[in-house]
Amino acid sequence: MAAESMQDIKRRIKSVTSTEHITNAMKLVSAGKLRKAKAIFEKTNENSHYITHTIAEIFNSHPDDVPQKYLKGNREIKTTCYIVVTSCRGLCGGFNSNILKEAQRDIDADWEEPVILAIGTKAKEYFEKRGYNVFDDYLAPPENISFLETREMSRPIIEMYNKGEIDEVVLIYTAFISSMEQEVRNVTLLPFEVEEDPEILKHNKQVEYEPSVEAVFNYLIPKYVEMMIHAAVVESATCEHAARRMAMENATDNAREMLDKLSLNYNRARQAAITDEIIEIVAGSEAQK
Repeated sequence: MAAESMQDIKRRIKSVTSTEHITNAMKLVSAGKLRKAKAIFEKTNENSHYITHTIAEIFNSHPDDVPQKYLKGNREIKTTCYIVVTSCRGLCGGFNSNILKEAQRDIDADWEEPVILAIGTKAKEYFEKRGYNVFDDYLAPPENISFLETREMSRPIIEMYNKGEIDEVVLIYTAFISSMEQEVRNVTLLPFEVEEDPEILKHNKQVEYEPSVEAVFNYLIPKYVEMMIHAAVVESATCEHAARRMAMENATDNAREMLDKLSLNYNRARQAAITDEIIEIVAGSEAQK
């Protein structure tokens, strides 16, 4: 019985050791990808802040000349387009489930049927399974999606907004706080909400926009949507690698703890088997006397 128990424990030790090697390797791969993705994210983040600040400057310096259709409070919100960014792979903890829960909460609060752009396999599978209108999808891993591809994503969204087919564009993705912390963000891209900023007015020089403020604003808004979607995709890829690294680190730690317990159990079973053998030998010797 003890020998059988020892064999079972040895098989489990072999299996857990193999799993520990795999999760540790995945952790190291994710750590390398995280460093690369983080560098790209930081550069992209600067660009998105720059274009947002430029739009705010134009609004604050020429509020009466800005096209009202892009500003919050100037149209009734009936149909919302949700851009949901998930991953294409699992083994990253609650990364995807947290995004999809946030999207579902927002959708449940709407009266009208939403329009959905799914970025990542997990988003497409989730919404199609529930019968939602997924008008477009991009199933490449987020880190492989280029700026040109995000530009192609944004064009039909801008067209639908300008035609009145959708009245609001909401972007749901995961924001990078640190390598140990990420949070789901829910950002309304259109209509654009700009607050009056006295600091911008105080430091902003009177700039002449050619051919007109309206033309410049109409040019910048699509660029803003393109950049925000691209920035969200890049940031989500960074968060995915961070989440997977953490998940694999936890799995590796759990495997090592399990190996320690199994080794202890194996040694106890081995000691019990040796003790039983000694007892049998002693009992046999006594019987021969």
